[in-house]
Amino acid sequence: MVKLIVGLGNPGEKYNNSRHNLGFVTLDHLLQKLTKAKNTFWNEEKKVKALTHEIEINGEKIVLMKPTTFMNESGRAVAAFAAYYKVSPEDIIIIHDELDMPLGKIRIRFGGSGGGHNGVLDIIERLGTDKFLRIRIGIGKEARRVGPHSDTSDYVLGTFETHEKGKVTSVVKQAIKDILLLQKHGIDLYMSKYNKKSDSTNSS
Repeated sequence: MVKLIVGLGNPGEKYNNSRHNLGFVTLDHLLQKLTKAKNTFWNEEKKVKALTHEIEINGEKIVLMKPTTFMNESGRAVAAFAAYYKVSPEDIIIIHDELDMPLGKIRIRFGGSGGGHNGVLDIIERLGTDKFLRIRIGIGKEARRVGPHSDTSDYVLGTFETHEKGKVTSVVKQAIKDILLLQKHGIDLYMSKYNKKSDSTNSS
């Protein structure tokens, strides 16, 4: 069963509502749902460079984590926590934004490459394995290119447009539903029973 759920994002107020911080947003909403609290409270664990909150899901204690490193060093926090608390990579879920998927789409995947996501790539490198679960949440179309330069960074660090916010709310709710199902049934049963349904439900 899952013991650590990590949402990826960048620390600091200026990044709070950015597309790249959708992992943080999902964890905040998950915590609000489970605690029925309007405001979430996180404990700073400097030894693992993260904000954490221990919570019970389906009778099992789970740690939610938001790294306090920047995105491209997310692996420092995840690997430090896994080593200190002896958490196997197979017991970790990583929630992150996915540039190459449309907003409203979720894909659940175990293992594989980082797909160009710097946070996931750093986690793979520092854990020394790609054998962990990812919940990939689409953040729209690929950023447009202007001349020889890419505006990908501006796009992912930008905030959602007003007309996108309804989809953001819906996809975060679906991600939370998937997390709870994963924790209840385990990865293997979830992947065989629910994953295709979840994927098609969130197509756009």
